[in-house]
Amino acid sequence: MMQQTLEFEKPIIDLEIQLKELERLAYTGNGEHRGEVRKLKRKINHMRKDVLDNLTSWQRTQLARHPNRPYSLDYIGFMCGDFVEMHGDRLFADDPAVVAGLGRLNGRFPLIVAVIGQQKGRETREKVSRSFGMPRPEGYRKALRLMKLAEKFQYPVITLIDTPGAFPGIDAEARGQAEAIARNLLEMSRLKVPIVAVIVGEGGSGGALALGLADRVVMLENSIYSVISPEACSSILWKSSDKAAEAAEALKLTAPDIKSLGVIDEILKEPPGGAHREPERMAAVVRRCVTRHLRELLSLPVDLLLEQRFEKFRRMGKWVDFSTS
Repeated sequence: MMQQTLEFEKPIIDLEIQLKELERLAYTGNGEHRGEVRKLKRKINHMRKDVLDNLTSWQRTQLARHPNRPYSLDYIGFMCGDFVEMHGDRLFADDPAVVAGLGRLNGRFPLIVAVIGQQKGRETREKVSRSFGMPRPEGYRKALRLMKLAEKFQYPVITLIDTPGAFPGIDAEARGQAEAIARNLLEMSRLKVPIVAVIVGEGGSGGALALGLADRVVMLENSIYSVISPEACSSILWKSSDKAAEAAEALKLTAPDIKSLGVIDEILKEPPGGAHREPERMAAVVRRCVTRHLRELLSLPVDLLLEQRFEKFRRMGKWVDFSTS
């Protein structure tokens, strides 16, 4: 996979290239370069901290969309053994934008789980075939089919969210896009097994929400969660997508923003530079987090599980009753 670099990453990447060359010289030479290696390492660490601790909302959006960022199938490969993918919604077709199947969650206490994720695709042909991770109605219905199967056999559900949004085509609307998303929300609200949702990249609009009604909702440090993309928001408010960076700030779409609003339960710290720098390490962090939450949720009686899920989403937002004023 070809490595791609974002604009604000370039100074760090350039220094890391210099460091590799210096380390090679220090290893093959008489040690005269070792002091320079130590100095350059300190400089890189200082620069990385300075850049990554002060990322803007737009820069985090770029990181959430990074082409080298691990996708759902990457996490499934690292986290699950014996994964068996299921295809089709038994109504219309199979949607490659949604990956769904059963697997064994690796770790000290392995669990059989249902895993549902949105997959963007790497190469051009795969991106097109998976609609850039934008599911059609059959994708959500496939996800629901697996969730109902998990409920039947009492397997907990894990959803991996990474989508710009639901597919915006006429064919998707004709086949009931809105109904499919609404149906998932209804059924997830009363599913009698634990659900943990992890936003691993882009959590866009109803496309993300259709897999996001869970007992625990977790975001990676550089992921985003928003009702609309910054570009679309900019186009509506300023009649141009040029103000996307300003829109990103206004939307409050970063993990700390979303956590402060009480929409998510936890933020998972990413490796320095982002999840794409150390995908296997990031997957291990996600696996441990998901396992911890599932073990807590599996200890709850079903009635209490459903009650807590209802109360969790009932508490979100603020409203005022003007009928008594």
